[in-house]
Amino acid sequence: MTGPFTQCDVKSLPGNVFSMLDDDWMLITAGSKSSLNTMTASWGGLGILWNKPAAFIFIRPQRHTLGYVEREDIFTLSFFEKKYKDILNYCGSASGKDVNKIKDTGLTPAETANGGVYFMQSSLMMECRKIYSDRIKPENFIAQEIERKIYRNKDFHHLFIGDIINCMIRK
Repeated sequence: MTGPFTQCDVKSLPGNVFSMLDDDWMLITAGSKSSLNTMTASWGGLGILWNKPAAFIFIRPQRHTLGYVEREDIFTLSFFEKKYKDILNYCGSASGKDVNKIKDTGLTPAETANGGVYFMQSSLMMECRKIYSDRIKPENFIAQEIERKIYRNKDFHHLFIGDIINCMIRK
């Protein structure tokens, strides 16, 4: 990978991952440079699982990005500076079924050696190889109030766990 990015070790990431997810958000992207979809997410997690650095993402069934993440072996998480918040808002509210988010936002897709797609405007990118998927199941809620509050439409998230195989940060 060339350009404005350098490889980084996930264990030495700057910042607070809780703030990165909850306040700054991220784009989940899957596909190829010629056929991709991306969506904004503020729910997820980063940690160590099965002795690997891992990312946990959640996608509702009605999201167009779900089909891309299901089909592909690789997905990426792209994080941005605050000045890109309007773009993240748009990518979270518009559907790739109806609009061309890349064209509409001016995002510039780039591809990793593994085929993952991220955006040149990002400040941090994590490339993940899927290692597990499941669906949130209503019968597994111990805190029933979460199901009642978050899943009124019974549109339970799909969970994907990815082995973080590549991490790049803006120089």
